[in-house]
Amino acid sequence: MATSQEIRVSPQGDFTVSTDSIIIRDCRDPRDFSACVELQKAVWQFEDVDVIPVRMFVVADKIGGQVIGAFDGSQLVGFTLAIPGSRGGHPYLHSHMLAVKSSHRNAGLGRKLKVAQRERALNSGYKLMEWTFDPLEIKNSYLNITRLGAIARRYNANQYGESSSPLQGGLPTDRLVAEWWLESKRVTDLLTAGKYSLPEKLERVEVPADIYEWKSKEETRERAREIQTKNRERIKSLLTNGLCVLGYDRDAKGNGTFLFGRWDEEFRYED
Repeated sequence: MATSQEIRVSPQGDFTVSTDSIIIRDCRDPRDFSACVELQKAVWQFEDVDVIPVRMFVVADKIGGQVIGAFDGSQLVGFTLAIPGSRGGHPYLHSHMLAVKSSHRNAGLGRKLKVAQRERALNSGYKLMEWTFDPLEIKNSYLNITRLGAIARRYNANQYGESSSPLQGGLPTDRLVAEWWLESKRVTDLLTAGKYSLPEKLERVEVPADIYEWKSKEETRERAREIQTKNRERIKSLLTNGLCVLGYDRDAKGNGTFLFGRWDEEFRYED
């Protein structure tokens, strides 16, 4: 986050972060939840069947989840939605959505929202946050792994089935599961010193920057599907052999590269 920030938690548990001109705070008003619904429609261009409705945001707020919004004045320009989960008898938060309005992208707001999520989660006693992300989405992968310090060691093929979002390009909804161990040395080093260490021996899986164009056009979509299939098998093989995603590189042309290695920190909740 920006160096000029103020974090406040009220006696009622309401959470607010002030940074630059953006206010990041808990969403509690039905009008806030309605704005979250409209923003997810704008970001993913979902049909109604895939839209998370207002009542789900209300439920998340009531059962110990998070609905955190970023406001530019009175306008909602980003939000995160998280719900509580349990694995191996341990509680964690599943962050289901992160959305940023197109006019406010590429300025670090997504990372600020995630860091606000971390502060809120730590205040609530959580040690782990998880979410899924498309391994073909280069910017998201870079944010999750390099900018936030999440790792990934699970791959779910076609997790959500068919999606109405044109951003999916009609491809299977393959997802990697990001594990964000909130108090790990990896994450704390990154957030305090701006970097974390990687092992010397790394395996690589590349994602071409052209994947976005290939997905968007019917005549080149099969090329995108071939990349997805090839990378799926390669990634699953590396994960099966005990490696996990520890890094992510982007080159000057926008191509992405997953970096796989062995993680030396003992953080795991067994299924």
